[in-house]
Amino acid sequence: MGQIGYVLAQAMQSVGCTAVPILTQVVVDQYSDAFKDPTKFVGPIYGSIEAQALAQSLGWKVKPDGEYFRRVVPSPPPLEILQIDAIKILLQHSPGTLPIACGGGGIPVARLPSNPTTLMGVEAVIDKDACGAKLAQEIGADGFIILTDGGGIWENYGKPEAREMMEATPEYLRGTKAGQRFPGSMGPKVNALIDFVEKSERGKDVWAAVGDLKDVAKIVSGEEGTFIRREVKDGVQWREEKVGSPKKESKEPPLY
Repeated sequence: MGQIGYVLAQAMQSVGCTAVPILTQVVVDQYSDAFKDPTKFVGPIYGSIEAQALAQSLGWKVKPDGEYFRRVVPSPPPLEILQIDAIKILLQHSPGTLPIACGGGGIPVARLPSNPTTLMGVEAVIDKDACGAKLAQEIGADGFIILTDGGGIWENYGKPEAREMMEATPEYLRGTKAGQRFPGSMGPKVNALIDFVEKSERGKDVWAAVGDLKDVAKIVSGEEGTFIRREVKDGVQWREEKVGSPKKESKEPPLY
């Protein structure tokens, strides 16, 4: 997390933007259902014998990942970003400074039941997209963008009839179960986009978007990517000029 902030801050400084990485602690509920059945893969792959030995000696939980095994940890939802006031102060009083926060989903911590002011670290991984949506809500952002290497949301990706969404409502995305076939990659992104739009207090003009990293300037201008809004004619609008012609093969699976 610190390394991610360092790399981003260095890159921003090279183009004349002062960035401040903030090591962000994020409160989770240590008794949430996520801890009952850990699902988030972390670390390297192991053979069956080595994985079981590590599980017994270190108390890990391991699950099959293809033909190998990996450690799994809980992925609880973010409840509270502890450094949110510091982030708001930078945004309000130093507009030329860019805060970098919630790297990797933030550092998961929990409050002791016997003394809620005391924090302790927990072994978990907070989904970075969910934490990003939470941060955007907390600072009152007008928009929330998730950048990938796979463009926006496509229907029938890679097929002759493929087409990319230009705009869609949360209701449409839920109805088509967009991204839910890929719970380890695109599913959390779609859920985070929907969550931001539905929970934001900024009104009907709030928006979220997903698109390719190299298209970020065009996403902001609305030329690329898929936008999620509360109100969209017919629930979805398509980028007709792109029907059947994805720009490139994505390294990530299509959203649906």
